[in-house]
Amino acid sequence: MKLDKITVKGYKSIKNLENFNFSNLNILIGANGAGKSNLISLFKMLSALAEGNLQLYIQDNAGPDTILHGGRKRTKEIGAEFYFGNNGYRIALSATQDNRLIFRKEETFYKSHSGQYTQPLGNAHEETKLTCLSSPVSQYVLPAIKSWQVYHFHDTSAEANVKQLQASNQNITLKPDAGNLAAYIARLYSEFPSSYQSIVETIRLVAPFFNNFVIRDPLPLTIELEWAEQGAPDNPYRAHALSDGTLRFICLTVLLLQPTHLLADTIIIDEPELGLHPYAISLLADMIQEVSETKQVIISTQSVELLNHFSAQDVVVVQRDHGASVFERLDAEDLSEWLDEFSLGDLWKRNILGGRPSQ
Repeated sequence: MKLDKITVKGYKSIKNLENFNFSNLNILIGANGAGKSNLISLFKMLSALAEGNLQLYIQDNAGPDTILHGGRKRTKEIGAEFYFGNNGYRIALSATQDNRLIFRKEETFYKSHSGQYTQPLGNAHEETKLTCLSSPVSQYVLPAIKSWQVYHFHDTSAEANVKQLQASNQNITLKPDAGNLAAYIARLYSEFPSSYQSIVETIRLVAPFFNNFVIRDPLPLTIELEWAEQGAPDNPYRAHALSDGTLRFICLTVLLLQPTHLLADTIIIDEPELGLHPYAISLLADMIQEVSETKQVIISTQSVELLNHFSAQDVVVVQRDHGASVFERLDAEDLSEWLDEFSLGDLWKRNILGGRPSQ
């Protein structure tokens, strides 16, 4: 289920974001520290919450004071509301003396012609109660939340999960960090050959030396990413032999060109352009636009090159105002005269759109 709108209060740099609407394609731009990544991290927290791992997320992020806007002395709780179709989910999280965040409020709601039905799920608990209730509304809400997936392919170090041995049966969905990339590619090769071939051909456009992935038959119990160069199909290389940019592009291509029915309903990616050649960025933009025809995409970017491939109505400018993040979608009509002469990237560089560093 795609996300229609959200309200967020007291989360990191987001002091008060009221009824912000999402479309199928949402490109967040703004200066470093404006709050783009903070919005995306909200969905990471929500994902952890849905898996019953909220407290682990809080501790991994250094406790409540780094998550509450300005710390607990300034902000007492985080409030968030998520609207999707006729359903919604509402939470309020408060800090404890022992550095946890607990639910002051958790509830689901459903809108119908006769009004809004709200189901309170309790308070003072430390992990969500969505998983332990038999309510039809709650049963609908949890799968919706799990269908909003954040992907992050920045880690291409020697220790990155994408470069390690993986169980070959870990292939149901592509993991957020592509930690099961080899196993997932093997599944696509076996079950969805046309999608697999499209992925390979797109990778070759950016990396002409690339011939194909090496898929062993029979598939071993553990597998790692292997590939071969053009002209040397019998001399496989491992993921460590790929440049960081090439490996990230492979991850993005597998994510965006997999069969549509396997995709998350909402795909969220923080700065996907990192380390990519301008031509690769152009192909990335094409894939993003194609996916957004059937799914929802939320992207944060610092790339003028990537921005140039989208329309004004797709773009959300994020800026800091008195220490708080402000989100504003561009109005294509207001920019029509500018866009007759300049690209969106030009307007961003000229600070016509905002979203540039300011004093």
